Amino acid sequence: MRLGLSLGYQTAWSTPADHLAMAREADRLGYSVVWAAEAYGSDTVSMLAWIAGQTEKIDIGSAVLQIPARTPAMTAMTAATLDTLSGSRFRLGLGVSGPQVSEGWHGVKFAKPLARTREYVDIVKMALRRDKVQYDGEHYQLPLPGGAGKPIKLGFHPPRTEIPLYLAAVGPKNLELAGEVADGWLAIFFAPDAADDQLRHIAAGRARHGLGLAGFDVAPTVPVVVGDDLAACADVIRWYAALYIGGMGSREQNFYNQLAVRMGYGEAAAKVQDLYLNRQVAEAAEAVPQEFIERTSIIGTKERITKRIREYAAAGVGTLSISPYVGDLQSGIDTLRVVAEAYEESGVAR
Repeated sequence: MRLGLSLGYQTAWSTPADHLAMAREADRLGYSVVWAAEAYGSDTVSMLAWIAGQTEKIDIGSAVLQIPARTPAMTAMTAATLDTLSGSRFRLGLGVSGPQVSEGWHGVKFAKPLARTREYVDIVKMALRRDKVQYDGEHYQLPLPGGAGKPIKLGFHPPRTEIPLYLAAVGPKNLELAGEVADGWLAIFFAPDAADDQLRHIAAGRARHGLGLAGFDVAPTVPVVVGDDLAACADVIRWYAALYIGGMGSREQNFYNQLAVRMGYGEAAAKVQDLYLNRQVAEAAEAVPQEFIERTSIIGTKERITKRIREYAAAGVGTLSISPYVGDLQSGIDTLRVVAEAYEESGVAR
């Protein structure tokens, strides 16, 4: 198992300079990858290009590039370019986002996300191979029928025609799709003690090609808070958990809420959602069970972090991407160092 760093996206309390400093420290410490995200603010591509030019060994990864935001051909062009600029250090993470962002921000219907993702991945891979892009799907037809378009192939020779491709997936069917068409899975709210239930869906997708889980990169993003008081550490993460369980989606369609239900938190998930959608955000955060946070995060002393790293490795994680929940750059740097020390002491790299 290797370590990764998840920077997320720019917020009111972060700066590009801080994120670059974190990425460079992770590079120095031997982390394997730094991921950048996007929602409806800062974009992934700009951040990764900037970081790629100022780091040396660490991979750069999109977690994620939003599928509704770009045509598959544009994503292939971007992936090939970032891989070239970085010296073959790019990992392509894709996700469909959610109905509110897809339809409200990008103006793209969210219907049939699995079928759209499958077609999208097909075209991206085709373009990266420098095949002439011809596709007759339900959601994508290339070239457009009856028009002036003709099959086109990527106009330059990138260093790799196959770039590691990850899918962000939460539900069982999407997990199966990740196993079938991707090289890795970008996971959220990953609990090592519940991993088998999720990995069996990925294994089902892999089995369609006669493959097992060997070589497939399970890459959860895991919040990290270092401290002696577990309750205080958990409080730092509560707002994030409440946002996703309660507010990321509608009452009828919230994938993260459904995940919490499948993990055994049905009553709590309903309460968090009710409070959040009623704009009682602080109360929603308080309603997130302490146990849920402890199962899906890494919090506490270095000794406890070391134990948790072993648990993630035993659960089949290939890239443990930590997301430091801190208030300033120095605390972020310190967290990276503590986790790196715990990682060495855990013995999972040997």
